[in-house]
Amino acid sequence: MQRTAVNPWAWSVGLGYDQGQLVSGHTRTLYCAGQGAMDSDGKPRHAGDLAAQLALSLDNLEAVLGGAGMSLANLVRLTVCTTDVDRLFEHYGVLAGRLGAAGAAPPTTMLGVTRLALPELMVELEGTAVA
Repeated sequence: MQRTAVNPWAWSVGLGYDQGQLVSGHTRTLYCAGQGAMDSDGKPRHAGDLAAQLALSLDNLEAVLGGAGMSLANLVRLTVCTTDVDRLFEHYGVLAGRLGAAGAAPPTTMLGVTRLALPELMVELEGTAVA
């Protein structure tokens, strides 16, 4: 698989993501459902703690990716939904650090929503990965 970053403007690279990624030669595509701060029994965790919810959501996304033999490095698209954009930006380093450590800079969209599937959840990550 070959990826080529598409960045008509440089500002997003400084924030840790590409405006687009052209992918060629891939053989598998994984579409991940939104991953929130849920434990292995499907119960929400870390009520009121956005940083901890973001970290667990990333863990869960990595688990889904790992189940397909992939990692965060395979992400070519990431959508972040949150009930509090301002608070998420306070903890954005949790997300940016993990993606950066994996060498990933997927095109990302952040959405502020009124609520997620369960009222306790504050953040959900949805990704597309290729290998």
